[in-house]
Amino acid sequence: MNFTSDNIVGVSPAVLHALGEANGGTAVSYGHDEWTGRAEKRLCDVFEREVKVFLVATGTAANALSLAALTPPYGAVLCHEESHINVDECGAPELFTGGAKLVPVREHGRDAGAGKIGARGLEATLASFGGAPHNVKAAAVSITQATEYGTVYTLDEIAAIADLTRRNGLKLHMDGARFANALASLNASPAEMTWRSGIDVLSLGFTKNGALGVEAVVFFDPPLADDFMYLRKRTGHLWSKGRFLGAQVNAMLDDDLWLRNAAHANAMARRLAQGLASCPGVRFPVPVEANALFPILPSALDRRLREVGACFYQWSPGGLDPSDRPGPGEVLARMVTSFATTAEEVDALVNTARAASLAVEPGGAG
Repeated sequence: MNFTSDNIVGVSPAVLHALGEANGGTAVSYGHDEWTGRAEKRLCDVFEREVKVFLVATGTAANALSLAALTPPYGAVLCHEESHINVDECGAPELFTGGAKLVPVREHGRDAGAGKIGARGLEATLASFGGAPHNVKAAAVSITQATEYGTVYTLDEIAAIADLTRRNGLKLHMDGARFANALASLNASPAEMTWRSGIDVLSLGFTKNGALGVEAVVFFDPPLADDFMYLRKRTGHLWSKGRFLGAQVNAMLDDDLWLRNAAHANAMARRLAQGLASCPGVRFPVPVEANALFPILPSALDRRLREVGACFYQWSPGGLDPSDRPGPGEVLARMVTSFATTAEEVDALVNTARAASLAVEPGGAG
């Protein structure tokens, strides 16, 4: 009953098989191999236009390098205050950009929703820039799809943010560590959720969705990528045996494995949420739109679940509207499902929670 993250599980068998196939013989190094070339061409087909693709091994590299291509050292990247780039990447965006500043867009109330920035909050933050040499210069906006709270930007929400960035001369980056989960949730096409909605650069994640370790930086405006090969090399993220990155991408794209894996993870999250919602005292302040759920649990239930070996995180409610935060005797949990999560695992947690709920209710055995 481990629901801490989707990066705790192993690798899709098809990806392991593809790595074994690529392991035979010799291949040109540094991304000039046939596997990488095929992956780059296939991603052009996926996004229905010519794109520039660069493969890296980690999501932090994909995000930080993307932002370095868009932002000068004296620039600013506007993002959600709880975004991965702002909280969980150890200053990598600032390092790779040469000193650009991350500026959180603080959303209060229900204008945008948990994990999202909205056009109104973004516009207000942009208005705070003075335009003098004493201030950093707004250069880019980064949004996360799906967000840190498992919510998903609609196409209209992305387009509204993109319109604002264009009018202000900014570029728009999407952290797509769980891009496929958002696609499956919206039932949209990759093109619709990116360049047709105004995205300039995408960090396309595969690792959390079943790969061993590969992400793609996808430029929808090819001239933005003119110097990216130097950035990737200078920061130590050009793999010599690049075929093993390309082989993973091809395996994920074969038979739409990346979309099937994501759809399964999302379905398991919905199943888990529906089951937990039947337990007394459990409520959901955030809609379950991808493969992460954030139930508010009675503290006694939280303790019982941990005592029997259930694994999940207690989460800070700082990004929630005050009216949605846990009250006395409650905790906010984060649970994440993956391509490898089974219905049996979900049902085991739900059944355990139901039994524990009965035990901790007034008059129960607890």
